Amino acid sequence: MTSFSPAELGRRIGSGLLSFPVTHFRDDLSFDEDAYRENIVRLGKYDVGGLFAAGGTGEFFSLTPAEVERVVTAAVRSAPEGTPILAPAGYGTATAVEFAAAAERAGADGILLFPPYLTEASPEGLARHVEAVCRATSLGVVVYSRANAVYSADVVARLADSCPNLIGYKDGVGDIDTITRVHARLGDRLTYIGGLPTAETYALPYLQLGVSTYSSAIFNFLPEFALDFYAAVRELRQSDVTRMLSDFVLPYTEIRNRRAGYAVSIVKAGMTATGHPAGPVRPPLTDLTPQEYEELSALVAGVHAGTG
Repeated sequence: MTSFSPAELGRRIGSGLLSFPVTHFRDDLSFDEDAYRENIVRLGKYDVGGLFAAGGTGEFFSLTPAEVERVVTAAVRSAPEGTPILAPAGYGTATAVEFAAAAERAGADGILLFPPYLTEASPEGLARHVEAVCRATSLGVVVYSRANAVYSADVVARLADSCPNLIGYKDGVGDIDTITRVHARLGDRLTYIGGLPTAETYALPYLQLGVSTYSSAIFNFLPEFALDFYAAVRELRQSDVTRMLSDFVLPYTEIRNRRAGYAVSIVKAGMTATGHPAGPVRPPLTDLTPQEYEELSALVAGVHAGTG
């Protein structure tokens, strides 16, 4: 059973850095549970607001429902007491409801609701989708606004009224107008999470919009750097943020932007570069080329040498 009520979970995840651990695969692309558990133990030694098991960086889209439940269960059993674990739900509404039930069975503390698979939907349809998942679980739910599920301020306000266990709004779009309107209407009713790829790039200006935390993929392989960056953002140390952006984050994003799907692939490459290999990515993603891996390794070496 979860250690957090929805309200408690909302406050907890808004109080620190968040991250999406990668999902470990063997060379034959099967789930490597032992390696995954070891990694959760490693990441759990750091003070974070929460970990999202089998999320976007964890290749949720390539996992079967049974694998998702295995991954979430492994994370719950391996994380230290007091570290919230959030599980994914997605695809069609009926499937998302089943994922929510699986999250409860696995002992997760909350749910990140991904967009419905493939199809576009009206604001009314999106609202019904979220309401159905929230009704189906006692866990706190974070809605992920991105791709084909962009939630307007009106819809988010309606959902906050109708779904007591809706605790968070994660932005994967970057529409400042919408974020401003949502935050102005709802204030601290929700926790606001930055969810654009390599969220460090936008973390400082987003803080001014009420987005108190973000999900860091970099935390997977450079946890100390990611936590230092988060502290600089929260303390409004703009010169330090700018330096770390210039030395590592922006060159990192230049590699990430070379091919679709590299937002995940580059994280797994970073794991290898720091001595914590997590195996290949699953299709339809592709791994970095050897040359790109060497470029990333040089950036990582710079951070370890203190230039980051």
